[in-house]
Amino acid sequence: MRNSFRSRRAEGALICMLSLAVPAFATAQTVAPGERISINAGWRFQLGDPEGLATPLMYDVRPIVTLSEDGKEADAKPEEAAKVDSARQQVLKPWIMPSGNAFINDPARRYQRPAGDPGSNVSYVQASFDDGTWRDVTLPHDWAIAGPFIANGPYGGMGRLPSWGIGWYRKKLDIPASDRDRSIFLDIDGAMSYATVWLNGKLVGGWPYGYNSFRLDLTPQVTFGGSNQLVVRLDNPPHSARWYPGGGLYRNVWLTKTSRVHVSQWGTQVTTPQVSRSSATIDVAVSIDNDSQTEASVDVSTDFYALDEAGKRSGGVVAKINHGSARIAAGSNARVQGSTTLANPRLWGPRPTQTPNRYVAVTTVSRAGKAIDRYETRFGIRSLRLDPNSGVYVNDERVPLNGVNNHHDLGALGAAFNVRAAERQLEMLQEMGANAVRMSHNPPAPELLELTDRMGILVMDEVFDVWERKKTPLDFHLIFPDWHEQDLRSMLRRDRNHPSVILWSVGNEVGEQYTCEHGAAIANRLVSIVREEDPTRLATTAMNWAKPEMPLPAAVDVISLNYQGAGIRSLPGQFPAFRERFPNKLILSSESASALSSRGEYQFPVPGTISGPVRPGSGGDPKTCQVSAYELFAADFGSSADRAFAAQDQHPYVAGEFVWTGWDYLGEPTPYYSSRSSYSGIIDLAGFKKDRFYLYRARWRPDVPLAHLLPHWTWPGREGEVTPVHLITSGDEAELFVNGKSQGRKKRAAYEYRLRWDYVTYEPGELRAVSYKNGKEWATASVRTTDAPAKLELTADRSRIQADGLDLSFITVRVLDNNGQPAPTAKNSIRFSLDGPGEIVATDNGDPTSFVPFQSPVREAFNGLALVIVRGKPDRAGKITVRAESTALEAATVTLSSAKQRE
Repeated sequence: MRNSFRSRRAEGALICMLSLAVPAFATAQTVAPGERISINAGWRFQLGDPEGLATPLMYDVRPIVTLSEDGKEADAKPEEAAKVDSARQQVLKPWIMPSGNAFINDPARRYQRPAGDPGSNVSYVQASFDDGTWRDVTLPHDWAIAGPFIANGPYGGMGRLPSWGIGWYRKKLDIPASDRDRSIFLDIDGAMSYATVWLNGKLVGGWPYGYNSFRLDLTPQVTFGGSNQLVVRLDNPPHSARWYPGGGLYRNVWLTKTSRVHVSQWGTQVTTPQVSRSSATIDVAVSIDNDSQTEASVDVSTDFYALDEAGKRSGGVVAKINHGSARIAAGSNARVQGSTTLANPRLWGPRPTQTPNRYVAVTTVSRAGKAIDRYETRFGIRSLRLDPNSGVYVNDERVPLNGVNNHHDLGALGAAFNVRAAERQLEMLQEMGANAVRMSHNPPAPELLELTDRMGILVMDEVFDVWERKKTPLDFHLIFPDWHEQDLRSMLRRDRNHPSVILWSVGNEVGEQYTCEHGAAIANRLVSIVREEDPTRLATTAMNWAKPEMPLPAAVDVISLNYQGAGIRSLPGQFPAFRERFPNKLILSSESASALSSRGEYQFPVPGTISGPVRPGSGGDPKTCQVSAYELFAADFGSSADRAFAAQDQHPYVAGEFVWTGWDYLGEPTPYYSSRSSYSGIIDLAGFKKDRFYLYRARWRPDVPLAHLLPHWTWPGREGEVTPVHLITSGDEAELFVNGKSQGRKKRAAYEYRLRWDYVTYEPGELRAVSYKNGKEWATASVRTTDAPAKLELTADRSRIQADGLDLSFITVRVLDNNGQPAPTAKNSIRFSLDGPGEIVATDNGDPTSFVPFQSPVREAFNGLALVIVRGKPDRAGKITVRAESTALEAATVTLSSAKQRE
């Protein structure tokens, strides 16, 4: 597959505090005469190094881990790095470090590659090696998601899946002789982790950080007009993450071919310093590399086009910049700039109140009148103002941050990125009313920012979870001292043209909160890099411990608080203290709530409080490892949604929140580390809504009628017992009925976000609520007692998919009784099968305790629901019939249509 070439620089004009700049945003692509070719297909894969490896292929010497920890509090104090002595051991680090030179601003600090090619004598590296017994894989690929789950041991934090180890990937590349005068690059969007790359037995370079995109120049090692052996080795350490990192080449990989004189990697920067409804100023800076051995004289111009909702050009050129000429010395780089004005711009803004309009800048580099390179940069035109008194303004409209945090895994699909799976997550979050996402705690896949641009979702883009102090023994604190500049600059250049990115985060709950001036010095260094690369946006770091009088908060532009706003444990809320110390800085909750629940698992008795920590018999059941779905319970350092809402409402200068988390994710299963996945999501791992979903929807979409009752009303054996009932509504008043008998009419009080009837006596039948707003009927909800499970029902989120081997249909199976009512506690075993040109990719049910492999075609329902994920086979169109069967239940089918993509 050949695509136009995209750079993902997100550059947005931020009007910070009360003044500043305005934005443009993009993704950049090299189109003809350059090429960007997907090389995701045709790889061979093998776990483990070859036997008898004489010299270990280690990036660097690592500390020896003698004790594995699991289950410690997520906000535990990070520790000082362990000391290691690598002086007497040969490591790959000196050969890998030069790969980041383009992102080290000071030429004196750049690295010189030593002579030689370590690893060239290893059998797996050599072109003659027979890899016929290795697995055939298509990228993106996560080697760990197939399991098996690890039932025993301290592995809950990393999802109880075997993500650590050594992985080798091999692929043949045929590069024609006609490319002899071109530069050939390998672009890897993400490799977990410590990537090392060889081509034709020669060590090319690598990149340690598993979340960053990176480029390697293959040109010196290429055999033009023949076959080339590409080899990638990954070394994913154990004890290296607090969540599931995945393992492998888990994002897209590209072969990029350009003229020897070409736009640099992520080499355009588009800004819009002045924006109004009537006109916008567009500034473009272009960086050009000369990889040839002679000086080059080039002319540079940029044309602008509007894009439609699908991201295709609509109409002709709407504006143009002639950047002029540039003379570039051999092996050097030059930067040209230019500006233009666009009348009546179509502005980019977040949904639902604005429209995410986009443009594309097409930059052409010409030599002697002939185009030698073209580079496309998608961007948006918007103004952004971060007002410390009233919050975020986009195009002069105040936009409360109704945001969530999301980790990078895609549930049953693991860490292997899939556009449709990520799009589904964002669609459900928008349905709930979310308008913002924080990338916790690492750079995302480039395509995720493409989605947020297209869908109109604001982004806090984050680069690090640790600096120099460690959270796990072998996490990325080991490389931070050497790589923080390269990793941060590369993320900024990749993402700065995206209009959805409104804020950069340089860290999350880092240990340097505890190290006073030393920690603040690191923060100042990182913030200064942000300002050098992108003066149009502000920088922050998420703080769960640092207090206003400490040095670290003074080093950042925006105060981002994890849980401190509502108060952590017995500590009072810190919004007023930070406000008093930093009246000119925007304040937001970068992590709020951290409420915990298992979908559909209601436990008794129910406390009368609005928020409490999970404890045995009070929100938690250590025997089943499930957390009550009454949505009153949280991690020890967190709070319920209700308490977080109240803290924000009592301090209206707070710009909003990013809830921990939008979706459940693999790993970090607080409070039960014997489980596989988290409990903190508003949506469970399979994509089923928890009751908390409706709390956020009622708050974030107050103008949409909503009434939602909990718990379910099927409780054999509880007859005559107190069974509290909660109603979530966007109304302000409601009356509850049990079998037609009123349980009283209640009006919501200040700082109250649900209506509660705490002393309802259970009797089978119907539970019904009528809600009101401003005295008028607003919405109704009812729940009925159901009979025994009798049948299955299948519902596909999309009945038509592309026959490309990538597109997915997420199919929900519901267990119903004879009357078609959901069976809320059903746990029937369900068998899935399929006919037609498709395949079952994975199944799930959202149960955080389930160790059934995700690839299993047999899955128990969890509280009445299960999921099967189906994709079409490449280039095989037709009908796909999916069937679900279960003993003693009526089976169900659903039919999909798989179609070849139209040109």
